[in-house]
Amino acid sequence: MAMLPLVLHWFFIEWYSGKKSSSALFQHITALFECSMAAIITLLVSDPVGVLSIRSCRVLMLSDWYTMLYNPSPDYITTVHCTHEAVYPLYTIVFIYYAFCLVLMMLLRPLLVKKIACGLGKSDRFKSIYAALYFFPILTVLQAVGGGLLYYAFPYIILVLSLVTLAVYMSASEIENCYDLLVRKKRLIVLFSHWLLHAYGIISISRVDKLEQDLPLLALVPTPALFYLFTAKFTEPSRILSEGANGH
Repeated sequence: MAMLPLVLHWFFIEWYSGKKSSSALFQHITALFECSMAAIITLLVSDPVGVLSIRSCRVLMLSDWYTMLYNPSPDYITTVHCTHEAVYPLYTIVFIYYAFCLVLMMLLRPLLVKKIACGLGKSDRFKSIYAALYFFPILTVLQAVGGGLLYYAFPYIILVLSLVTLAVYMSASEIENCYDLLVRKKRLIVLFSHWLLHAYGIISISRVDKLEQDLPLLALVPTPALFYLFTAKFTEPSRILSEGANGH
């Protein structure tokens, strides 16, 4: 949940920056700075205050995330709202982090975009910021409703989404071989970013007591990209249509 704002920032910056805009890199760096500072500040204000660590309650079961559903009702008449956050602070710390992300974005990004986004029209310069004003409330609701489910399922969600987005990006960018991948540095950055997400998902799934057995799976991180590059030429639409026309 902490990585999602950064990933979405980068996605919408890339989406709205345009191919000829030189401001995208600076906006990417600014988004990374915003999220990193928000994470550090969030840790500093959490218990224990002033140190980059948290004192957390252990998660035992899914219901620990939804204690508000277990408020007692004496005589089944009046509900006593006395439950607390059993997984403190894993549930509320995400909301605090999002608040700091939003504040830092509103303080830093508009000034940066106004100064350097010369290649974009006035109506397009702030679209990545407007997008953040939409996805932050959505992420907040997602954490509030599905925080417990995400806690158990996030490694698998990360793996699946990173594979899908990598395939979509390589297809949309018309990358069919290694040369197409190496010709632009931005494509390599996107590739390495997805590899980091793959690795993070694999490490999250790994068992702490059997790391020596699970960590070798990190060698599979480049496999999806290599598989795509080796098989893209067989699924090129123009080739399929031409072979179909020729009766092959």
